[in-house]
Amino acid sequence: MKKFIVVLFAAFLTQNLTAQFHTLNMPQGSPRVQETQKLGITEITLDYGSPALRNRDVWNNPNMGGNPIAWRAGANMGTTIKFTTDVLVEGQSLKAGIYGLHIIPKNDTYTLLFAHNHDQWGSYYLDKEKDVSLKVTVNPEPCAKSEQLDYEFLNRTENSLVIGLEWGEKRIPFKVEVDLNTTVVESLRSELRGINTYHWQAWNDAALWCLNHNTNLEEALQWANRSIDGGYGGFAADKNLTNLSTKIRLLRKLNKTEEAKTAIAEVKEMNATVYEANDFSSFLLQNGLYQDALEYCNISLKSNPDTWFLELNRGLSQYFLNNKKAALKDVRKALKTAPEQFQSRLNEIIKEIETGTYKLPGN
Repeated sequence: MKKFIVVLFAAFLTQNLTAQFHTLNMPQGSPRVQETQKLGITEITLDYGSPALRNRDVWNNPNMGGNPIAWRAGANMGTTIKFTTDVLVEGQSLKAGIYGLHIIPKNDTYTLLFAHNHDQWGSYYLDKEKDVSLKVTVNPEPCAKSEQLDYEFLNRTENSLVIGLEWGEKRIPFKVEVDLNTTVVESLRSELRGINTYHWQAWNDAALWCLNHNTNLEEALQWANRSIDGGYGGFAADKNLTNLSTKIRLLRKLNKTEEAKTAIAEVKEMNATVYEANDFSSFLLQNGLYQDALEYCNISLKSNPDTWFLELNRGLSQYFLNNKKAALKDVRKALKTAPEQFQSRLNEIIKEIETGTYKLPGN
């Protein structure tokens, strides 16, 4: 009898030893997936186990019933979703952080639970009253059949997207939105205190982003000036036509007309390459500063005579100043020396000037 017990114990011990966890990299039936998407500057990261259908009717599985245990929205270790900034989920506020994502089906709707207690195996120990930061209810929709459970990022705009859990032929979607202006400006302020503080391009790009999104304009003007004037003692200063153009646009946006005129006059005194002169004269045209564009082209053509694209820009300035005769003279002169690939468009511009139908690109 004792011998039998010893053999039984040895068999039990051997079985347990072979069942111990190990670190071998083995294929998994529900492989782990981690994917990140950026919405503005907000990173959204999903981490989930991806089970396969394997001919199962998963959506009618009683184990996904949510009573009393919610579904883990994936397999094995609980699904998590991470937001690096505050967001709105289905219009409701959710702070930056990592959340366990759990789902409770009820009739034809699905309640999504975002749990701050996120490090859980499945949903077995989820306290639906104490662990959950946000609950939202959404309606499912059909989708193309997906054998593996996965999450798709859909309907993206500048400040919103829809995340859809897709499995079988059903999608459970929820909308995520960010306060784009607030999150980006806060991020820019932080980043401009680091290594980017030594690069004029960073200050200019930050100012330009605010200008293009019509937000934080007074501070953006300070950033444009920092790009031009540099930091303490003028360190890393770089006055150029790019950051001066940004400054001029900001000044005009802020109705600081006289300061904008001063900045334009400053540019007219600067040395510029022929291509920089083309860019700045085009900038003046695009911003409706036709008299300044004409004067700048005249200055630039003195040092760069017979430059066809400067003659074109001078002609366009004349056109918008209602001097059609001078405009046609300049554009026809540009046509004589322009490369062959531009000839067709220049001939079209001449006809448009003659008929009074010319418009600047993008206008």
